[in-house]
Amino acid sequence: MKRFFLVFVFVIPLISLAQTIKTDVLVLGNSAAAFAAGIQASESGVNTIVLTQADGFKAIDFEKEPETGPIKAFKQRARKALKLADSVALPQITNQILNAVVKNWSDSSKLFDVINNTPFMEASRSGSGWEIKLTKDKSIKAKVLVVTDDIQKILPALKISDLKPAEISPLSYSGNAYRTTIGAINGSSNYLSLYNLLIPDQDNVLYIKSDDLEIGQATGATAAYAAFYRTKTSLSNLKSIQGELLAYKLPLIPFEDINIADSNWLAIQKVGITGILKAELKDGKAFFNPETKVVYKEIDQPIRDYYYKAQIWFDDHQDVPVTLENTISMICYVGNKAVDATKDKLQKKWNNEYKFHSKYDLKKVLTRREFAVIINEFLTPFDKINVDKTGRVIR
Repeated sequence: MKRFFLVFVFVIPLISLAQTIKTDVLVLGNSAAAFAAGIQASESGVNTIVLTQADGFKAIDFEKEPETGPIKAFKQRARKALKLADSVALPQITNQILNAVVKNWSDSSKLFDVINNTPFMEASRSGSGWEIKLTKDKSIKAKVLVVTDDIQKILPALKISDLKPAEISPLSYSGNAYRTTIGAINGSSNYLSLYNLLIPDQDNVLYIKSDDLEIGQATGATAAYAAFYRTKTSLSNLKSIQGELLAYKLPLIPFEDINIADSNWLAIQKVGITGILKAELKDGKAFFNPETKVVYKEIDQPIRDYYYKAQIWFDDHQDVPVTLENTISMICYVGNKAVDATKDKLQKKWNNEYKFHSKYDLKKVLTRREFAVIINEFLTPFDKINVDKTGRVIR
């Protein structure tokens, strides 16, 4: 009995040395993209660990970045950590402040954790997820793995010799791929398609190699979707991920002239994704031109593509001006709505809710801003109509 007790006491410490940390999403890297991926995944409601394998995240120029979800969440945490009132401006976010705020956040959050200065030994598949060995006796198990730096240690588990990171594409209307966007790159006409992010025949691993916060945020939301719904990344739902990213203020179409703070930003983004109103592409940038008048020929075919009933309305109204009255006629015919009720609703919302500066006038030709808001509310093409992997409308 005495001998057994001694053995038992000796064995217990050895067993306790082995440790497995479980999480939903594991992000490898310390770039701006890793930062955004980790924050977005946690903001989307799943347990997230970022393994930086360094002293912390690289410097981020917060002054140049629009206030998307991860930036807004970080600034809120920074204000809290620095004990600053909302009326007091944040100081310049140095690399030291960045990582101090992240540490404070990581220490206090149930969903967001950052582990610094911890390289990993190897990676392997664990069921449909991943196991990352930190030491012989310590590992992290994750449902979805996001790699933002060196992919070499991951390749043996994938049983392939090489893998290219997700590629961005310039906005183009020669095809419909732009409708599969999950992130627009600030200051350019480039975007990331969901189907450029997903890796063929490789589920629950995403590989990006970028300093773009937008790419990181899009990747974090995609990883979170698979983890939250306990599914594979190959079964990602495009509209759900797009909707999540729009809720966290990530532009999906890179309109240079529509700011996140614009009261009509969401409606313009949703209609922009459908292609019912297309951007003007100029000098490597995309412009929505919100105050330009809508022209019949630019909306004719796109709306026909989305709605069968639109075929009849446009055939009966050849090349008419896109006035408020004609637009009401079209949306009521296509959407089976009452004309008088639609007019009343629009008149009540015109200035107070939509924040339009013009007067409600049935004879006025609509601007692209006005048309986008009306189409988004009364026909909801983005919310109700799906597209396939090529962006082709599914009806």
